[in-house]
Amino acid sequence: MKNLFLSAVAVLMLSACATKPVEPVVRIETSMGNVKVVLYNDTPIHRDNFLKLVDEHFYDGILFHRVINNFMDQFGDPDSKTAAPGAPLGESDAGYTLPAEILPHHIHKRGAMNAARQGNDVNPERESSGSQFCLFMGRQFDDDAQLDSVVNKVNSSWRKDCPLVLTDEQREIYKTLGGSPHLDGEYTVFGEIIEGQDVVDAIAGVPTDSLDRPVSDVRIITMVRER
Repeated sequence: MKNLFLSAVAVLMLSACATKPVEPVVRIETSMGNVKVVLYNDTPIHRDNFLKLVDEHFYDGILFHRVINNFMDQFGDPDSKTAAPGAPLGESDAGYTLPAEILPHHIHKRGAMNAARQGNDVNPERESSGSQFCLFMGRQFDDDAQLDSVVNKVNSSWRKDCPLVLTDEQREIYKTLGGSPHLDGEYTVFGEIIEGQDVVDAIAGVPTDSLDRPVSDVRIITMVRER
């Protein structure tokens, strides 16, 4: 009887593993090294759109057009492929927007990948750009007092109707891993870096002009689905 019970448990466990959807992984090959990101299955619109653009080679040759040290790297403007040195970038994308898929458990921790978007004044529904995305670094917070300061500042300015709230678990992530909690609830986070965070950090550290564009181009060579 005991062996039958253990066998039944094993079958149930194998069945659960077999039915769990696999999250896609994409390798981003850049002129400064490779980065791998996993895409969340619970943000399917953003996941499928990103994979579609990867399969179409939309990102091949695109620049990281805006980088800020210890904050984030942004890419996805198709005009950047042929942009002259020093030209302003960031106004172009795939030509459409995506409905927001903002989930409270997907936060802007170090390594997060979010979709860029226009501001709330022209985009109250927080729809995402069809092709511009950001990879995050962010700062590490020493204690809850520092996080409380961020929360209070956000909620007293632009989040009065939908206040920012951080769970104990999220606070621990920001204190140990770091990130950008002031963006939580405002942008769709649909994936995270699983390999190559050092490359993302290095890209953010290159010299930039007054518009945060790297002085020497940092380019995406290609993107490849790994699963």
